[in-house]
Amino acid sequence: MNDVEIYENNSDLSFEDFKNQNGFIYWWASELLLMLGYPDLKSFKKVIDRATKAFISLGINHYDNIIYTFREVGGKQREDFKLTRFACYIVSMNADPKKPEVAQIQAYFAQQTRAFELYIQGNEDIDRVLIRDEIREGYKSLSATAKTAGVEDYAKFTNAGYRGMYNMFNTDLAKKRKISKDNLFETMGRTELAANLFRMTQTEERIKSHKIKGQQGLEQTHFDVGREVRNLVIKNTGKNPEALPQEKELPVVRKELKHGFREMNKLDKPKKIK
Repeated sequence: MNDVEIYENNSDLSFEDFKNQNGFIYWWASELLLMLGYPDLKSFKKVIDRATKAFISLGINHYDNIIYTFREVGGKQREDFKLTRFACYIVSMNADPKKPEVAQIQAYFAQQTRAFELYIQGNEDIDRVLIRDEIREGYKSLSATAKTAGVEDYAKFTNAGYRGMYNMFNTDLAKKRKISKDNLFETMGRTELAANLFRMTQTEERIKSHKIKGQQGLEQTHFDVGREVRNLVIKNTGKNPEALPQEKELPVVRKELKHGFREMNKLDKPKKIK
């Protein structure tokens, strides 16, 4: 397994060189952030927060993997986090991919995950998991707002958004993609998921800011926002939303990530003395 270079003048240092053991194997967030090219813990906390959400989404106890604590550095107590190997992996996948240090660490973990027969698209699939959760919350919020504004037929309201964005009903889109309409979001790529989340949040904002009331006005608003999002997708990707490539089903991605978690835990289990 190739070492991950941490600093330009210390090519002999690797990710593995920084692990600690005190009851369990862990890495300090204050050291991992340097490996990933971040200047301080304050700028790194957003990455840790996003990793925490990934743990929650996967149903894995984040308190056992991202442990908030204090560490003495130079005679002073400073806040820090103890991170398990899997937590380091999730954190690294959520770090800024434009940083060359992040690309190095991600390449390192790609080797590990392949060794565990874990074939996911790194941060792309993890982003998909997180955006899918945001869509669930966005859907609930939009539903509540539409109900308050007087929606009478929620199925028609929902399909107005699909017609605007896809030029077809959700049932037709599902038939085109050979999937249940209830599982449409499960095969969407990151770009398409993000576009649908934007459609939902912006429809809700427009209903509120323009004080839209009644079934007809709500349907028209959802259609209009959907059409605007459609045009943005075409402009930015060169493809119609209905023609965007589909990805591995998210339930499979979640299953593989949980498998990776178990395998990484095995790797760091204390060796029994015979």
